[in-house]
Amino acid sequence: MNKPLVKPGNPRTAVVTGAGRGIGRAVAVELVARGYLVVVTDLDGSAAESTAAEIGASLGLRIDVTDPEANRDVAARACEIAPLGAWVCNAGVLAEGDLTVLSVNQVRSMVDVNVLGVMWGVRAAADTFRGQSGGGVSGGEIGIIASLSAHAPVPGLSVYAATKAAALSLATSLATELHPDKVRVHAVCPDGVDTAMVDSMDPSGGVRAALAAGVLLTPAQVAHELVEMFGTRRVYRTLPAWRGVIARSASLSPVVAMRADPLLRKIGTRRLRKAGKLDGKH
Repeated sequence: MNKPLVKPGNPRTAVVTGAGRGIGRAVAVELVARGYLVVVTDLDGSAAESTAAEIGASLGLRIDVTDPEANRDVAARACEIAPLGAWVCNAGVLAEGDLTVLSVNQVRSMVDVNVLGVMWGVRAAADTFRGQSGGGVSGGEIGIIASLSAHAPVPGLSVYAATKAAALSLATSLATELHPDKVRVHAVCPDGVDTAMVDSMDPSGGVRAALAAGVLLTPAQVAHELVEMFGTRRVYRTLPAWRGVIARSASLSPVVAMRADPLLRKIGTRRLRKAGKLDGKH
């Protein structure tokens, strides 16, 4: 059984972005189980509300994470319930394809949501934590969903990988910046996760094959590993750990990664075909 993170008699809220489904929903479920009064947020307001009702969260709200003031408004709404205890930046978007074929809007969307959206959320959370300290409520937890792609070359997902590398870099710097305020920052870098985002990928495409060559995690696994870092000094964790070692090695030697990529995609294609997700032509 997961240990509670909120002390009896000292209620704390937790905000999770992009929590209408997938990893965000799983994080919200985990935080409810750990004792937080969770505010489920999503660009789809109806999904946020229905998810909140289904998992026993305190509130469901619509949020556009690319709007700095919208993040501050959500923080204020959370504080109406109880002091803010945690904020998880999960909202993210992905467009599959090489940089040269992506539209301007696709590139901007990934940068706006995956990078700036995290920055605005962190800033709203940090300012709230600092404001609470004057009333005797110190510290807080910030969680960021990064990706294994933050560590290694990912052909076909170059822009997405760059945004996740930025999110991870942000987390490692913020961990030091916010340390004097007793605010702990944590990021999780999972391999492929069994979500609608992965399901939407072209099964005959190289990116889906590359993911299939790795480990497909569940949203609950990612949520658990992220929240397990709360209350600790651990800044980030890669899932699974051995994939992180391989990914970082590939980043140190891009030429080796370039040569290994076709082999990995062949392995993934065989796995997808065996699973019945490809027809005989691919």
